[in-house]
Amino acid sequence: MAVTHASSEDFVIPAPAVPALAVEGGGRFPVRRIYCVGRNYAAHAREMGSDPDREPPFFFAKPADAVLPGGSLPYPPHTGAYHYEVELVVALRSGGRDIPVSGALSHVYGYAVGLDMTRRDLQNAAKNTGRPWDLAKGSDFSAPCGLIRPAAKFGLPQAGGIRLAVNGAVRQKGDLADMIWSVAETIAYLSGFVALAAGDLIFTGTPDGVGPVVPGDTMLAHIDGLDDLSVTVI
Repeated sequence: MAVTHASSEDFVIPAPAVPALAVEGGGRFPVRRIYCVGRNYAAHAREMGSDPDREPPFFFAKPADAVLPGGSLPYPPHTGAYHYEVELVVALRSGGRDIPVSGALSHVYGYAVGLDMTRRDLQNAAKNTGRPWDLAKGSDFSAPCGLIRPAAKFGLPQAGGIRLAVNGAVRQKGDLADMIWSVAETIAYLSGFVALAAGDLIFTGTPDGVGPVVPGDTMLAHIDGLDDLSVTVI
């Protein structure tokens, strides 16, 4: 069924603002959807109690307006275990269905450093009962994301250090080369299930070392070749 796109004059309530992220060199990247890959680093899969073998990737989603361009991050309600996960974020310029691996990177606009903030206690409870992860992964401002660097300036996302420090102490440290599924493979696989499009963000998984933060903590997320992302929990 085709989706009807009404003009702003037809809306019965004020139209929500379009979430957007800053781009290196100027301009804004409008966010359409946010997809996240689960357990895409073997060491993190092990710390989450899973088999790190190269099984097909799985995905979950966050609301588009969960993006936060750094700064202050409100601690969400109904959790006592708010965890950080530093990730490479892929911003798409175009999309489609059944994208081949060989052509997947041509759909990438750029890359950024991101945080998949997670109410771990709610996630664990959902896992134990077989329920969805939405409230664990999709809380307000749960997708902090740094400045997007165009792909032509960043190069191929094949290797490079990725780390996260909390109050100056390094908690996560890995390399993009450790991803089980590459960026191109992830785009291709996901496009077999949904039609990707310009404005989509893909969070590509996190290395091991995830853990909790509390109000007053400052996180500094880093990936070689990209702008750092600094977030303080309030």
